[in-house]
Amino acid sequence: MRVRYLHTMVRVKDLDKTMRFFELLGLRETRRIDSEAGRFSLIFMAPEGQEECPVELTWNWDGDDALPSDSRHFGHLAYSVENIHDMCQHLMDNGVTINRPPRDGRMAFVRSPDNISVELLQEGDALAPQEPWASMENTGHW
Repeated sequence: MRVRYLHTMVRVKDLDKTMRFFELLGLRETRRIDSEAGRFSLIFMAPEGQEECPVELTWNWDGDDALPSDSRHFGHLAYSVENIHDMCQHLMDNGVTINRPPRDGRMAFVRSPDNISVELLQEGDALAPQEPWASMENTGHW
């Protein structure tokens, strides 16, 4: 029996903020389904060249009171990046909190506007530790 990965779905409260966050990570909208009858939108976002590995953002037009305030039960999304130091600086420059800085030059964690944990992993070998990351403490939980 053959199984093929399709997507990871996360519910979001503020679609524009969440899409902007994933755009900062380098993901782009690849597909959208708007259901007038169901009053929801499904937006699929993926890194360029990896359109087969999307995150599905599910947004209920009338709000979603069922969303928990802390999405830790979900786990996390993980993306490899070319340069973890540059990516973390880019995110921080755009107002994203680096919850677990890349002190080791290999791994960092951030959170989306909907509190979704996102792991960033350095592509290939770890980079040499550098400031400000090497001495930066964790912020919140990841």
